[in-house]
Amino acid sequence: MADAAIAPTTTAAAPARRPQYGSMSKNRRWALRWSYFFLVIFAVFFLMPPFYMFITSLKSSAEISAATNPWWVNSPTLSNYIELLTQNQYLTFFRNSAIVSVFVVIITMAISVIAAFALARMKFWGSATLATGVFLTYLIPDTLLFIPLFKMFAWVNDTFGIQLMNHWWTLMILYPTLTVPFATWIMIGYFASIPKELDEAALIDGATWMQTLTKIFIPVALPGIIAATIFTFTVAWAQFLYPLAFTTSTSELVLPVGIVTTLIKGDVFNWGQIMTGALLGAAPPLIIYAFLMDYYIAGLTAGATKG
Repeated sequence: MADAAIAPTTTAAAPARRPQYGSMSKNRRWALRWSYFFLVIFAVFFLMPPFYMFITSLKSSAEISAATNPWWVNSPTLSNYIELLTQNQYLTFFRNSAIVSVFVVIITMAISVIAAFALARMKFWGSATLATGVFLTYLIPDTLLFIPLFKMFAWVNDTFGIQLMNHWWTLMILYPTLTVPFATWIMIGYFASIPKELDEAALIDGATWMQTLTKIFIPVALPGIIAATIFTFTVAWAQFLYPLAFTTSTSELVLPVGIVTTLIKGDVFNWGQIMTGALLGAAPPLIIYAFLMDYYIAGLTAGATKG
């Protein structure tokens, strides 16, 4: 039939391309393997020194000097711990470090929290430039700061007759020059991340700036304050250059300098007690980090990305 309608031809739709789940899963497995590989290398690299210190602290002086496997203890002993913890010198070093670190934390946080709140929320002319200058101050190395500080102390002694050298409490004046700039920078970032409506509402309700800080901002910014506190304590506890330069008497030394000056006599190194003292000295910061690590990371993250 000439008039017969020709049926339209239809083409079959191409089947949808399925995602290659097998390939994705394989790539993920390889990524995890490489991640674990580098994590193991990282852990071994950073855990080997404290592990070696612990092994050495369990050895006697005779075994340390003997030509044996340094990674194995043939005759474990706690004599190094007993001798060190029964020495008045080491306990004095530990006490000095603890007192200095606690007071440095108090002084630093009292200054940093107020300064950071003013720079982050009480906007005034030059506040941004001043905040940048505060952080740049932290970048100045200790080796450049202790020389002018030494000269300033000598001037105070010559002018007013006040001897600031060779006193452990002098370190409470020196350490904030290292801790205040960085702690203030962390707190500026954290305060800047808090919604501005909070302080505006508090001011409308009649609160003063100090009430706004103590009743609103400090509770909200507690992770940042904890991060700055941990950093301050760690710097004060582990500082070596300042106490080495400004204290000389054995009774005035703090732990890092005391271990080096009393356990190293000429070319004789009492390695067992040195390792023991270092491990015991590392315990307080380690305990603090173990319990407050989440706050420390949260505070550093906010301080580094805000403001």
